[in-house]
Amino acid sequence: MKKMLLLFTIFMEISLLIGCASKTDKTNTFGVFLNYEGDLKDLGQYETVVIDAQYIEAQDIKAFQEQGHRVYSYINVGSLENFRDYYATYKDITLGEYEHWEEECWIDVSSEKWQDFILNDLSKELLQKGIDGFFVDNCDVYYVYPDSDTLNGLSAILEGLRETGKGVIINGGDSFVDTYCDAGGNWKDIFTGINQESVFSCINWEDGTFGRAKEDDHKYFTEYIEKYGKQGAEIFLLEYTSDPALIQEIQGYCDKNHFNYYITNRLELDAD
Repeated sequence: MKKMLLLFTIFMEISLLIGCASKTDKTNTFGVFLNYEGDLKDLGQYETVVIDAQYIEAQDIKAFQEQGHRVYSYINVGSLENFRDYYATYKDITLGEYEHWEEECWIDVSSEKWQDFILNDLSKELLQKGIDGFFVDNCDVYYVYPDSDTLNGLSAILEGLRETGKGVIINGGDSFVDTYCDAGGNWKDIFTGINQESVFSCINWEDGTFGRAKEDDHKYFTEYIEKYGKQGAEIFLLEYTSDPALIQEIQGYCDKNHFNYYITNRLELDAD
């Protein structure tokens, strides 16, 4: 009888562990789908999703949020894409070509015309969709144009987005972030979280394949995200790979540091 009870107890414990593992595997904390125009219900396995809310209806976002999900919208503050309906209006303040992205040009973030558009038009349009926050891209314009005008322009834009009270995830932008903080700024005034691409992986632009990040790059970016993570910033990793060993390494690192991650083998970020 005692042996049967022991076996039953072991069986229940194993069943509980399997159930917990299944639940963990089913739900991912983070997913990035910048070119996604499908039904948000199909992204139900993700707790937090990044989409381009310009192309998603407000009622669809609300319904998805009511199911317990967070929705961040992509907003491009550092470059201008030629497929946007506002491209012609701001083409005159572009700065130069964006390597590897033929449809984009870097833009002058110090321009009051651009700042006004981002803070008083585009961001408000996205907020009307009911989003939880902004996924701010191309703050690396400061890395390409590292002058005081670019620094001050980006600062004004990021501070303005934070003043909305919504979350702000800054995609990359390490040079800008460190310079802003070294000059006496508080990171909490410009973002709530950092998304860093290619901490473990890399993109081979010549042939469109993926590989492992160089050791120096890996070291630099882990130190960068850990520095702000320890100060309370929410950390997200976006990795491009299909290598099982590298995937396991990324997952182990993020689980250890309580970071969010999304691993994909699709550079287009349209779907899994």
